[in-house]
Amino acid sequence: MAKQIKAIRGMKDCLPGTTQIWQKIEGTLRDTMGAFGYQEIRFPVVESTDLFKRSIGEVTDIVEKEMYTFEDRNSDSLTLRPEGTAVCVRAGVEGGLLYNQEQRLWYMGPMFRRERPQKGRYRQFHQFGVETFGIASADIDAEVIILTARLWKSFGISDHVRLELNSLGSNEARAAYKEVLVAYLEQHKDKLDEDSLRRMYTNPLRVLDSKNPDVQAVVADAPKLSEHLDEESVQHFANLCERLDAAGVEYQVNENLVRGLDYYNRTVFEWVTESLGAQGTVCAGGRYDGLVEQLGGKGTPAVGFAMGMERLVLLLEELNSVGDIRRNVDVYVAAMGDVASIKAPAIAEELRDAVPGLRVQVHAGGGNFKKQLKRADNSGAVVALIFGENEIANNTVTIKYLREQKEQLTLPMAEAHTTLAELVG
Repeated sequence: MAKQIKAIRGMKDCLPGTTQIWQKIEGTLRDTMGAFGYQEIRFPVVESTDLFKRSIGEVTDIVEKEMYTFEDRNSDSLTLRPEGTAVCVRAGVEGGLLYNQEQRLWYMGPMFRRERPQKGRYRQFHQFGVETFGIASADIDAEVIILTARLWKSFGISDHVRLELNSLGSNEARAAYKEVLVAYLEQHKDKLDEDSLRRMYTNPLRVLDSKNPDVQAVVADAPKLSEHLDEESVQHFANLCERLDAAGVEYQVNENLVRGLDYYNRTVFEWVTESLGAQGTVCAGGRYDGLVEQLGGKGTPAVGFAMGMERLVLLLEELNSVGDIRRNVDVYVAAMGDVASIKAPAIAEELRDAVPGLRVQVHAGGGNFKKQLKRADNSGAVVALIFGENEIANNTVTIKYLREQKEQLTLPMAEAHTTLAELVG
């Protein structure tokens, strides 16, 4: 026997049963985007490595440790996309969507990071993201946050997620604050862990959201970013909070919230939950007004967010909030005899034409009546549609109920259409 080949570590199959949960979640996401007037954008899985070095930052964990990077036959350095924002910006600039225009876009698909696999976090994971371009005012920041709040409402988990909010200020104010923060951290080097010592000079704001209790104690007395914001950013943040208050979206200001990517400025936010054990981030985003220009486009204000779909699926399952999943099969067609078996696919097509949305599976592989009914039951269908020589001669079908204690019916085909239509509401 040949050696079994298994999936690559950290890259997980999504098997039947689970895929139905994903399809329902994806449907809710699509419906919500449509309700807000957002358009879908799709882009390649592989991009130039320079795209992520220039956008995410060469001294971030993603670029330094986690990217799947390789050289193709032309010796070009390529990378499996680790996140969607930079790719969306690249596609927008290249496609002429951004300059002097407003865009509200969304995307969904696989991303790749070589992290340590754990529950809800894989090396191939799926991300849903929203990116908006061309609007500098706080009303669009509020809109994308209100949009996420509506998603939680749609999924029935509003009580299990919490919004944390902060402002990083302008790029200039942020750079000035970094100098103040580094000067403070240098006075407490003996209390910093190895990770914080490394970040202190490369990405010092990341020290602020360290999970190490000893580092947290140092950070508690650090100079506050809010005290170094430029006036325009202060007004922007105040306007955002006012709009969220008016919309009834509750939030907490977390001055240590900085996000891990270099391109953020002004608004940053995270939706977090304690329902998966330790506090975890379900959705995060913010404003990145300088990224479009950084990647070769004209200066364009932008704000967006992303959420890991594996973690969302895990959360919905943990809270029993997946809801009703539509069955895979409504009707199972069982045919008695060769003539009926040959006509079965045509009968199934007639049903699909007559009852839009009806899910019909036709028995295949032969077998007696008992075997066919067992297959019908195993399919999850609500009814079995049985026909043989008599039904063909009389243009009738027999309906056998598989999930309810009802007498089976023999009806003319036209009447059967009406009865079966009830299965799809």
